[in-house]
Amino acid sequence: EVQLVESGGGLVQTGGSLRLSCVVSGLTFDDSAIGWFRQAPGKEREGVSCIGTTNEMTYYTEPVRGRFTISRDNEKNTVYLQMTGLEPEDTAVYYCAAGKPLPPRVCTFYDYWGQGTQVTVSS
Repeated sequence: EVQLVESGGGLVQTGGSLRLSCVVSGLTFDDSAIGWFRQAPGKEREGVSCIGTTNEMTYYTEPVRGRFTISRDNEKNTVYLQMTGLEPEDTAVYYCAAGKPLPPRVCTFYDYWGQGTQVTVSS
């Protein structure tokens, strides 16, 4: 079975940093595109960042651009989301998702999802 397991969430102060991890199993990781999403209570799920099949293929949505960095380690079947300069507005459950790459696009349609990890930023 395909599994995506997020970790690294927690409680941090405004301006702090966290690194989220997404470990993928059950599919060919090197041929998978990965996205990070987040959802706060009562709000729609929104995209955060996408990565293609290499670390040169990345995309960030405007709220996090310049503060978050997505990367992948194919030897570990893991995608990371390094978050810096965290703000209370970043508080949400963060999910990673996997799908087939659609080159030259960075983001794609995602078929598999993790359970999420909670990020809380206090003011």
